[in-house]
Amino acid sequence: MDAPVENNKEESTIKPKDKFEGKVLKTSLQGALIDINSPMPAFLHISQVIDPKNPDADVKSLEEVLKADDVVTVWVRRVLKDHVELTMREPLAYEWRELAPEMVVHGKVLRLETFGAFVEIGAERPGLIHVSELSHNYVRTPNEVVKVGDDFDVKILEVDRRKKQIKLSLKALLEVPEEAAPEPKRGGRKGKGHKQEEVEEPAEEVIPDPTYMEIAMRKAMDKAEQRLPEIASRVKKSKSYDSEADDIFERTMQNKINNKD
Repeated sequence: MDAPVENNKEESTIKPKDKFEGKVLKTSLQGALIDINSPMPAFLHISQVIDPKNPDADVKSLEEVLKADDVVTVWVRRVLKDHVELTMREPLAYEWRELAPEMVVHGKVLRLETFGAFVEIGAERPGLIHVSELSHNYVRTPNEVVKVGDDFDVKILEVDRRKKQIKLSLKALLEVPEEAAPEPKRGGRKGKGHKQEEVEEPAEEVIPDPTYMEIAMRKAMDKAEQRLPEIASRVKKSKSYDSEADDIFERTMQNKINNKD
């Protein structure tokens, strides 16, 4: 039998996500016992076994995939009191509970969208660098700054575990450029030995808001102005009616006088 695979790991230093090249000691219906050069036995459950020919399929029979003396690549899932649990599935670099704002992680650009760049950082989901977080300068489209395949460090801005969203920033790790010099004020005079004269702009006149009484008075005046033509027409008609009545009365009285005569 071949010598066990040397991994140079002491029991006290074994921790989750550690990677080993282990040798299969024996198999059973539940899984396989793997030699990772650890004082504690290391067990690979059948649910954590991957068939190289069909990685996405569940393994039904362990003997079809593993046999004694096979060398396999495994990772530590958990370190228990009496044994080490292994997996052939490469663990995520970061679990959701391990991600937090202000963390700096390394990522690789997966794809570009008009609104930003999706970056693989080793979590369950890729993170998003919004176009406004790519640079301190104005960026119209992400491909002006990055391209697919670029890798760099990014800072985590926000983690939403419920929505499974990770917001990243490249700008936060970039040096802030010097601010542009302010434009000279209008009215100044430049020249050697002369200081620029500052011209004070007149203060903006502040007009107080009208009171409720003023508003009511204005409404009443506007309403009165709108009714002036109507009132004038009524007065004119009233005068016309009075004049006509006077004429009728005068004619009646004159007729009576004539009849007496």
